[in-house]
Parts: sequence; C-alpha cells; structure tokens
Amino acid sequence: MTVLQMLSVEGEKNKTKHHLEEREMSRVDGLRANSSQFTLEGEPFRVLGGSVHYFRVPRAYWEDRLLKMKACGLNTLTTYVLWNLHEPQRGTFNFQDQLDLKAYVTLAAQVGLWVILRPGPYICAEWDLGGLPSWLLQDTGMRLRTTYPGFAEAVKLYFDKLVSVIKPLMFREGGPVVAVQVENEYGSYAKDEKYLPLIQHFLQSRGIEELLLTSDNWEGLRYAGMEGVLKTINLQRLSFGPIQYLADMQPQKPVMVMEYWSGWFDVWGEHHHVFHSEDMLPVVSELLNRGVSINLYMFHGGTSFGFMNGAMDVGTYKPQVTSYDYDAPLSEAGDCTPKYQLLRNLLSLYHLEPLPVTPAPLKRRAYEPAAIRRHLSLWDSLHFTDKPYRSETPVNMENLPVNGNSGQSYGYTLYETTIAGGGTLRSRNNIRDRALVFVDRQRVGCLDIRTHELALPDGPGEVTLSLLVENCGRVNYGKGLDGQRKGIVGDILLNHTPLTGFTIFCLDMKPGFMNRLMHSGQWKSDLHSPSIPGFFQAGLYVDGPPKDTFIRLPGWGKGVVFVNGQNLGRHWCVGPQLFLYLPGPWLRSGENQIIVFEEQQVDDKIRFAENPDHGRTIDVYKLPFCTLL
Repeated sequence: MTVLQMLSVEGEKNKTKHHLEEREMSRVDGLRANSSQFTLEGEPFRVLGGSVHYFRVPRAYWEDRLLKMKACGLNTLTTYVLWNLHEPQRGTFNFQDQLDLKAYVTLAAQVGLWVILRPGPYICAEWDLGGLPSWLLQDTGMRLRTTYPGFAEAVKLYFDKLVSVIKPLMFREGGPVVAVQVENEYGSYAKDEKYLPLIQHFLQSRGIEELLLTSDNWEGLRYAGMEGVLKTINLQRLSFGPIQYLADMQPQKPVMVMEYWSGWFDVWGEHHHVFHSEDMLPVVSELLNRGVSINLYMFHGGTSFGFMNGAMDVGTYKPQVTSYDYDAPLSEAGDCTPKYQLLRNLLSLYHLEPLPVTPAPLKRRAYEPAAIRRHLSLWDSLHFTDKPYRSETPVNMENLPVNGNSGQSYGYTLYETTIAGGGTLRSRNNIRDRALVFVDRQRVGCLDIRTHELALPDGPGEVTLSLLVENCGRVNYGKGLDGQRKGIVGDILLNHTPLTGFTIFCLDMKPGFMNRLMHSGQWKSDLHSPSIPGFFQAGLYVDGPPKDTFIRLPGWGKGVVFVNGQNLGRHWCVGPQLFLYLPGPWLRSGENQIIVFEEQQVDDKIRFAENPDHGRTIDVYKLPFCTLL
C-alpha cells in the first residue's frame, strides 16, 4: 500500500470513528421497516450488505476484508454466529481469539459498517450440522430445530450467554447491530409451528429490541410469518416472481434479498462452481434499480478450516471441500477479483461521495518445497490419544465418554476388535462416513456410503480387525439433521454375525494430541518404508516476514494438514480443490512445522504455490440444485 493510500484509509477510519462517536451520543431511531423503504435514524436507508464470516477468516485479516468491503461500496456486514464452536462442550463457552465476536462487530463499526447478526441457532452455512453442536445428538430422541425440550433448553442456555455478548453491540446500546435474524431458512424445514416464535421470544425476552428478520428461499416463504418480523428472500437467478410474491405478502414493507448468492460451494469429486460476472452484475443492477435492499452471500467466503466443512444430501451424501472461496467478489485469500471491480463500479453509482481507496493486495509467496523428514504410523500415535473406551457394541462418535462427556465431534475414530477368521464384512450402511479396514494392521479395503461389503482374507487363528472411520462432515441443510451421528452407528456383521468386543480410540486430532505427537520421541527418519496411514513431518523455513501461500500435495492421496498446530483442513486428490490456503499470520519467521496425516499415498515433498488451483469448473447456472433453491 502506498503512503497516499495509507493516509486515505486512515482518514476514512478517523472520519468513521468521529461519526461513530456522534451516533453513540445521539441515537434517534434504529432500522425500521414501516414503509416500502427502510429507514435508519429516521432517514431513508437501503441495505447494501455483504457476508463475511469471522470464523472463516484469520483474525489478523478481519480488518483487511472489512476495509475492502467498505471500499466496494457496501454499508452493512452480515455474519452468522456459530453455536458449535462457541459452545464446543455443553456449558463451556468460547468467545476469545478467533471467536471474539464482540471484537469483530466492533471492528466493523470502526470501519464504518452497520451489522446484521444471524445467530441461528441453526445457520446452514455449509458448516458441520449447520453450526449446531454435535453433543445435542447424544440424546437418541433429539429433534433439532423444534420445541423438543432437550433442544429448546440447550438453546435457552446458549442464548443466555450469547445475548450477554451481543446485547451491548445493539444499535440502542450505541453499537452497529441494526437487525437480528431469527433462525435461518426455517420455511424449508418447518417441523414445528411453535419453534420460530420460541426463538423470537428467546431473543426479545433477553433484551434484543432491534428489527428482527427471517430469511427463506421462495419455497420457504410460504411458511407462516411472525408478527413484527420482516420476511426476506434468498435467490440467485433474475426472477421477479419471488420478489413480487414477497412484496404482496408484506405490503408497504421494504423488500430485501438477504442472500443473493454470488457463487456456490464445492463438493469433493465434482467441479468447482463459478458464477460469471456477466450473469451476476445485471441481476444486482436490476434489483437495485427496483429499490430492493440486497446482501451478497458471500462477499468473501474464506475457508472452512479444520474439520468444519458440512455436506449436502439431496438423495446422495456429498461432503464439501475445505475451501469456501464461493467464487465470491473477494477470493479465498482476500484478492479483489474482476467481479469485485465491476461490483464496485456499479455500487459507486449509489453513493454521493467517492468510495474509499481499495487496500493494496496482500503479497503471497511460493516457498521452496519442504522435504519430509520423519514419519510416525497411526498405530504408534495411539499412545498419545486419551484412554481408549471399551464397549461390547460399537458406539457412535457423539456418545463416546470423551471431552467432558460431550462426546467426539470431529475427525476420526478407530474401532478395533478380534475376529477368528475371514469372510464377508457387511456395514449395513452403519459406517458414517468412510472407513479404512485393516486386518492385523494391513489395509484390506474401504467401506463408505456406497460400498457396504468387503471380503476379509482367511488367516490362522485370531486376528485384529481395525476400522478407521472418518466423519467427512455432517449434513448442513435439509430435513435429515437428526440422523447425523458419525462413526459406527449400528451393528457391523461378519458372515451375518454382529461384531462385538470393541476398543475405541478417539482421534479428533485436537491441539493437545498434536502437541504430544510433535514432541514424541517415536518419529522415524527412515523414509524408504513409511507406514500408511500415518503422520508425516516437514519443516518450512521462512526468511523475512511470512506471506500467504497455498500448499499443494501432488503425489499424496487423502488426509489433513497441520501447520504450527493449526488444522488447515482436508486434502483429497479427487479434487476439485487441489490446494490448501495457508495464511501468512499462521507462519513465523524462521522454522515452521508441517504435519500431514495421510491415509493413502505419500510423496517426499510438500509444495507451495502463489495461486490456487480450483481444478475443473462448472457454471452455477447449469446447476439444478441452485434452480431448485
């Protein structure tokens, strides 16, 4: 960034800070929907919004992304609030560091943005279980997103904590939050007519007085509304049937597209979705010409770091990739794409003053390849897990007595038992979602959502049967959420007889486990016969200030990558994603440690690139699922 650009950005921030102080001193009126146009502080207002999720962007880059949003001509940040990471164990809350919601919303105000919060409790978002914590599924009778007592009580306790965090950020309290969304796309789920009013009550009874909204696709709009809650719509194609339908439902109310999909998400084994600017911009322009308020979902997608990706299941289970690039105006690494520039040109027409200077792009670097130095087999790593659990029958992840009895949420689970001979192993579709199968720790095959049978070799005497089961991501949308338990969820048969006598290891690969692993003295440096699956360690030396990069793993198969203890996410050679985004702030000058957990095949190096490789692409307009929504 040039000195002139830096001065311009600082001037904008100071001007915004002064305006923010004025706003805090004299609150007149919040966001209102009492006529065909929104008003804010008593003046006509149009929401020009964009979604950027704090949990998908490294905290060090929050400001960069929000400044680029402001410079694009947007005036409102929208973000989901995710329950599963804010309450990872029942009754244990985390609003610190990367999850510091208060700091994120406060930063948005400092940049000069209003905020619409979307706290769920269900958020969809292509996030594991739509952001709901997996420990809810310990209750075998659980009915998510209903007034079922076990769910309602958990939401109530979560909202007690959440509202204590967000209430000071509300407009009436001097903060930037002008509206709050009640749940998310419930019209497409609609299992309990008393549920949405309950969530509305939970918010208002805890002191949330700002404008309340709901958000639905056209199908979901048909679901009954609530008194005093504004309906908004989600769409992508230019069709004024839904827009008119919404306007007719709410005469003399403003029309808002809460999610205008700027692209689409990707699933493993298929193509990368793109939404061309020449298709998107005319739709945005026409909506604005008609006086519609709009929120771009996503303005910046970011990354579903770790094991947090969701999955879709419209007849077939398909887990989503780690990247949430979404073909959004800001790329996964925060680049201003051609779509951004065209959008900025369009939005500048709706401002009386010139837009702020766009921050300079962040520098990236293709580091030299990092050679694999040491490896540790999966079997040797079991010493560093928590105490294994023994059970006569298989136990699903969520009901394992780990993590303060909140169960295992993510990662892998190893199930071992003893068998007396070979035959046909039948999963009966009780493997969720993918299991590598071993006999005396030699791989014999794989069971998954499509493959339910496997022939086991005969051998002399008793042998150990091991099943390494991966939770590939819980479904985040649709009516099957209650059935998203992972691991082994029922009997596994060998020659028609259920297997019994299991020893179960939790391999959620949390920081404590990875730290014990890194400092273990059991790593082997002989790379001629590496044991797979296993952990493979390399060092990356960074001279000078660290810069963003992309990890590439040609010659590798499937697994997970950790850098300095941070779980970057999953890699899989089936694509379309053939890279992992590595943010510069997660590196340090000097030596950095990379660990790859690999299931299938290994190379002797880890490679880096300045730019991502999204693989094969497909136009979103050709995607039937988008049309359906």
